[in-house]
Formats: sequence, structure tokens, C-alpha cells
Amino acid sequence: MHVSAATDFLTSSAALCAAVLNLRGEPLSSELGRIARDLLASPHGSFAAPGQAADGAVPQLACEVASGAHCFGRLVVSGRAAYDDTDRRLLAGLADLAASVLQVNDFALRSTQAYLDLEAELSHQAQILDQIHESVLTMDQTGYITSWNKGAERLFGYSAQEAVGRNILFLYAEEDTAFHDAFVEQGGRMMEVRRRKKSGEVFWASLSLSPLHDREQRPIGLIAYLTDITERKHAEERLHHLAYYDALTGLPNRSLMAKLVDQGLTSAQRKNATACILFIDLNRFKMFNDTLGRATGDELLKQVAQRFRQVLREQDVVARLSGDEFAVGLFDIREHFEATTVAHKLQAALVEPFIIEGHDLRVGASIGISVYPQDGADAEALLRVADIAMARAKLGGDGDSVTFYSHDMNQGMQERMRLESGLRQALANGELLLHYQPKFEISTRAMVGAEALVRWMHPQRGLVPPAEFIPLAEATGLIVQLGEWVLEAACAQAARWQAAGLPPFRLAVNVSAREFSPALPGRVSETLARYQLDPSWLELEITESTLMHDIERVIAIMDRITALGVSLSLDDFGTGYSSLSYLKRFPIDTLKIDRSFTTGLPFDSNDCAIASTIISIGRQLRHKVIAEGVETQQQLEFLRDAGCDEVQGYLFSRPLPAADFEEQLRAGWVDPG
Repeated sequence: MHVSAATDFLTSSAALCAAVLNLRGEPLSSELGRIARDLLASPHGSFAAPGQAADGAVPQLACEVASGAHCFGRLVVSGRAAYDDTDRRLLAGLADLAASVLQVNDFALRSTQAYLDLEAELSHQAQILDQIHESVLTMDQTGYITSWNKGAERLFGYSAQEAVGRNILFLYAEEDTAFHDAFVEQGGRMMEVRRRKKSGEVFWASLSLSPLHDREQRPIGLIAYLTDITERKHAEERLHHLAYYDALTGLPNRSLMAKLVDQGLTSAQRKNATACILFIDLNRFKMFNDTLGRATGDELLKQVAQRFRQVLREQDVVARLSGDEFAVGLFDIREHFEATTVAHKLQAALVEPFIIEGHDLRVGASIGISVYPQDGADAEALLRVADIAMARAKLGGDGDSVTFYSHDMNQGMQERMRLESGLRQALANGELLLHYQPKFEISTRAMVGAEALVRWMHPQRGLVPPAEFIPLAEATGLIVQLGEWVLEAACAQAARWQAAGLPPFRLAVNVSAREFSPALPGRVSETLARYQLDPSWLELEITESTLMHDIERVIAIMDRITALGVSLSLDDFGTGYSSLSYLKRFPIDTLKIDRSFTTGLPFDSNDCAIASTIISIGRQLRHKVIAEGVETQQQLEFLRDAGCDEVQGYLFSRPLPAADFEEQLRAGWVDPG
């Protein structure tokens, strides 16, 4: 036994600790064996892992290196003749120390590895957060930012160094509310917010807030997820604008108008005030739209909308309902008659002509007014009855009238609606027919032509006067279908007379302004070909108002018609505004004096002067002149003396059904004297 055993044990302990800290595997085992050998002055010493045999001679002394249930191995020494209890205690003490140091080292290694694993996981999660497009940031309970991912950097333009530590309010747009509220503090709130970037740009974001807790589940802050939804919001705004605003004028459409009116009525009800709805229909717009084209009509509507905005107050609501119909809502007026003043302002705004593509266009407005609450309690009812009042104003005579709704208007409007529905059915059910009024040459008294006039044989009412349904057809657009039917029926009848061997005469068909389009010549050509009708049988009567605008387009259509061999007549001459400089360019054969100028002949000096002038113009331009509405011998004599070529009227014949007309044609017409 060595005298310095304690000193040797301390030295061995220090060496053991150094070995455990610095060595691993076989080098550690060898060093532990050496330390045991030196401590006990044995020729041999080793450290064997559990289940591993020790190297060297047969062991003389061994001790387990174990801590609790965990065994790290055993220390073995041999080679001495004998080992006493002191040797056993030294080896046991060394084994206990080795077990303790190995256990502590193992725990330290496992802790370090766990920390490294955790650090790697956090780094991995941070990389994931930085790679996702969504912006993720955390903040404490007072709103100060504690973390800021790459998505947030890309979205806001601030780096993490610039953002972390600042209060979240620096990202808010000016109109946003304060940070604290119950929903935000509890988390889980979904909202759409406006936020500000580093550049100053304000954008829309989808924001989701979730609570952030510590290990004891106490709230310590919030996690915010933000996504830029600016494009989506803009798309929604565009869809909203399309749904509630007129694309042409930018005014509210009918849907939005109804909402705004209902809101205004609620306000008026609270204040016990009066409200009015003005229903506006433009006069002469359809004629411009049909003759000059849709592009001109659209520009006219835009300029009308601008003028209406200029004369109305900020609190007044103006909308475009459809076509050339507008509506205005007044919700803060004291007396309903104040709406008349507004209506006259709107009409005055249209007095100055609209200059569009070189055309001087003048439109007026018929306005119907409904009053809340006596005429209706909601937008739908007030708009409906204001529309009825507008229709009555349009029939007022001067075309630019203002009319308040009254309950007796409903009956007339319902009758008009029944008439319109009946006319649509008449076109489909074969209730229409043609009568024919002959035209006579004054000098020879010979029948030289006839005008095809449409009649409606109503199944209940009998023969409906044209004065009732022709204006209705023009107002509703049915005049196009009606005109197509008349052309078809007239050509079919003329073809039958042609096949029967009757001598040809000019059969005149009226063409409305709506029909007078580039498609008309093609339709005429197809109809003639379908019935194999000689073009000399057909004459088209065009009203003078059709020729008011776009002269070159009108002349081009006329030229295509006359190229077919079809004659053209200018109907109602003297009632329109056609320029004489253009009149000489029109390829027409006949001028027709309107009946309004023949009625007063020969006693009204003005009618005499106008009729004589028209006849003189016709002669100068080498056109035939025909006067319609001739009913007396005195009228006939005046026209004959003035040089008129042809006449048409009750003096010679009323319009007759096809069979009666043919019978008279075959028998010869009775000379009226």
C-alpha cells in the first residue's frame, strides 16, 4: 500500500475528469484503465464496457462503474500477488467517481444535443416562415413588434431591424382605429384592413390575429398573419361599380337608384318632410340615335348626364335608368311644387345645342313627377307612377312638358300597355292587313299609283285607327317589325297583281326613320327576289325627318335603293328641316306635300304660299309633286293651277281592302269631276 494513497487518488480523480471531458470511445476506455492501473500500482488495468471481457491477465480485482440502474462498465486491475481492502476501497472510489462524472457528462451531452436540435428546428421554422408569401409578425400585449418575417419585409418594405421594437400603429393608415379592442386582445379575429408601406402606399390586407401564450398558457401577445388583397378589393370595387353604376354615363343605375331613394325616403320620414321623384325621358333622342348611329347617341347621353349633374345640388340623386330615361330624387324639399323648379332647370340645361361630330343636336325632356308619401311609400312605387306621369307629359303636345302624377293616369297607362301587348300579338297572330289608297295624275285623271296603309283588325275592338297604334309602335320600337311586315305584305300583294296581268303601277310603302339603315337596301332586294316582283311596282316613301343628319350616309343608302330600280318619294315635305342644298343631291322621284298644307287650300293664304313654293321647288329640281289629303274640288283646282302633278285623298277614294281596290282597278275609277 502506498503511503501517498490520498494524493494519488486526487491525482487520479483529476485525470479521470479530464479524460471523460476530452476523450470518447476506445481512447477513453484506455485512459480509464491506465488511471486504475496507476492508482493501484498494478501491472495491468482496463475499463470494459458492459458485457465486454477485460483485456490482460485473469482479473484479481474488479469494480462496477454504475449510477443507479445504469451501468457504464467496470474497472479491472491485475498482475499483483495480492490486493487488500484498501485496494478495493480505492478502486471502488474511483469507480464511483467515474460513474458520477460519466453520468454528468452524458446528461451534458444530451442537453447540448437537445439544444442543438431545438436550435436547428427553430432555424428550420424561421426559414419556412421567411419563405412563405404570407407576412407573419408577433407583438406583445401593448402592440410592440417582437418578430418580423421575410414576408413582412417584402410586404411592408421594412427590414426586421427597422420593425422589431416599434409599435404596430406605425403601419396603420390614418383612418384606422386604435390598437386595443376586445376582439384584438382575445385574438382569432379576421378582418380586412388598410395598412401603409414604407413607401407611403396604402394597401388593403387580410389580417388574422391569434393569441400568443407562454408555457403556463398566459397571454403574452398576438400573432398576426397579413396577405395583400389590394387586387381583389379593386376587382370587387369594379364589380360593385358595374352592378350599381351605368357604364356609359357613370351615374347610378336603376338598382342603386332604388336603394338611394329608399334611404332618402327613410330620412324624409324621420324629418316629416316631402320627397319627389322626377322621371325624365329625352325627346327626339331616338331619332338621332337611329339616324346618326349609336356612337353619336352614346356621346349625347354622356353630355346630357354632365349637364344634369351641373344643375343639381350635391344632395340630389340623379340616375340613368335605361336608354334615354333618367331619374332624379329630391329628399329635402318643403313643398312638392319645388320639384317643378328643378324640372324646369333640367329642361333649361338642354336648351343649348349639343355639338357632336359636327352635328348640331337639340333634345328636350318630358318629365313626370311623383310625390312621397301620397303617390307611394317606396322607390319602386314612386318610380312606376313617375313613369306614368312622364308618359302623360310626353303626350302633352309641345313635347317638353312637366306633369305631376294623378291617380286617373293609371287607367290610361293600363290601356296603353294593353294596346302595346295587343299590337305584339297582332304581329304574331295575323291581325294586321293592308288597305290601298290610289294616287291620280291630275292632267289625265289616270290612276298611277297607290299607297299601302296598315290597318289592325282587333279581335274584340274591331278596326283600330292607325292614329292609335302607329305612334305607339314608334315609341316602343315595334315600328321596325311593323315596317318589315308592311313591306313583305305589299310586295306579296303586288306580285299577285303582277301575276294576274294587271298593268304595273307604283305601290308606295312608308319607311320609318328606324328602318332607314344600311340594311334596308338588302332587305328590299331580298323581298323583291323572293316574290319575283319587278322593281317598277315598288316605291318607298321616306319622311323628311329621316334626312336631317348624316347626309352622306343617307345618300349612300338611297343610291343603293334606286340602283335596284325602286322609286323614292320624300313624304311630308315641308314639315322637316332638310336643306335645299342637300335636297338637290337626293335621288328621289317625288315630293309629297303634307296634308297639313292642303287642308286650308285655297282659302288659307299661308297654306297656299307653302303649297305653291313646294310645287315650284319640285319643278325646279325636276321632281314630280303629289299632294295628299285632297278632299274638295277647290283643293284639286288650286293644285292643278299651281302645277301639281298628282293627288291622293278622299275626293278620289278612301283606302280600300285589296279585293275592293282590285275590283275598282279592273272597272276603272270614277272621275270625281
